[in-house]
Amino acid sequence: MSAATTESSAPPASPVPQVAESQKLKRLAIVIRDDAFDRLYTPLTFAYVAASRGIEVDILFVLWAVRVLTVEGAKSAKIDTQHAQEDEWFREKLRSDGDPSTIHEFLQALKETGKVRFYGCSIAASTFGVHPSQLVPEAEGIADALWFVEEKALRADHCQYF
Repeated sequence: MSAATTESSAPPASPVPQVAESQKLKRLAIVIRDDAFDRLYTPLTFAYVAASRGIEVDILFVLWAVRVLTVEGAKSAKIDTQHAQEDEWFREKLRSDGDPSTIHEFLQALKETGKVRFYGCSIAASTFGVHPSQLVPEAEGIADALWFVEEKALRADHCQYF
């Protein structure tokens, strides 16, 4: 990832009150439902920035998004139709900035931080025919949605939904 993505020493665009150490995030849970490339890139960027600051991140892929936890699904992620004409420009910009230009590259970069874990929702996996043997090596596995809520989301300092 580029320095622009992870640099934390840059001043904020506007003055922001300092966060007390006791209020800083230690654990973040993210739920992702869309499988469009650009709609995946935002939550994955949040995960990368958090992980680069030492925050533990757990991500549950639900609905269509569970498919990106397979090699084929990660390769086939396309820009949302609203911005489809800008797909090549966006990917080239990512490459030139040193950022992942495929979802699988992004999953690999996140896993390499040692701070991010990926789970596929069991209901979504059943619906979309995703079997545990098809998951990318970076994925922890298929998980029950309520287990994720109880074990990951409720124990996190913050939960994001995309």
